[in-house]
Amino acid sequence: MTKTSQTILIGRILGPHGIRGAVKLASFASAPADISKYGPLSAADGRIFEIAHLKPAKDGFIADLKSVRDRNVAETLKGVDLFVARENLPAPAQGEFYLSDLPGRPVSANGSNIGTIVGIQNFGAGDLLELDNGLLIPVLFITDAGDAVTVNLPEGYLDTSEPPPRGQNGRP
Repeated sequence: MTKTSQTILIGRILGPHGIRGAVKLASFASAPADISKYGPLSAADGRIFEIAHLKPAKDGFIADLKSVRDRNVAETLKGVDLFVARENLPAPAQGEFYLSDLPGRPVSANGSNIGTIVGIQNFGAGDLLELDNGLLIPVLFITDAGDAVTVNLPEGYLDTSEPPPRGQNGRP
């Protein structure tokens, strides 16, 4: 994988499993087991990992990595993000998209431009589009992701009016 190719976050090593160097692995692929089909995976620091064997486990997978043969090495990999070269991924099907393709695209809701995507965030409850104006829009609201992204927001989602006054004790 060259430094010039675009890479996509596809998984994360969660920690060691057993004494022979296997690791617990979270997959972010749409079909999670496909993580082993996309070729070598790279870490941000340039290390390359190849999955020799993958089996399902609670909350992810157990993976044998070709270059990892003992628990001590596996322990040092906890938290390592794994990336795959974009060209190794299949083209998205009609109506599908890769989140990594969205930054830079304008977003509209109800026919009005509401900002431009500057990033994708996930604080644990799902992926969010981060707009240049600070808005965070759940990805699940996307209805179209062509050259511009269209979202269908619930009534009042963009309401910027003041919250109702609170009583002396901080309760409504």
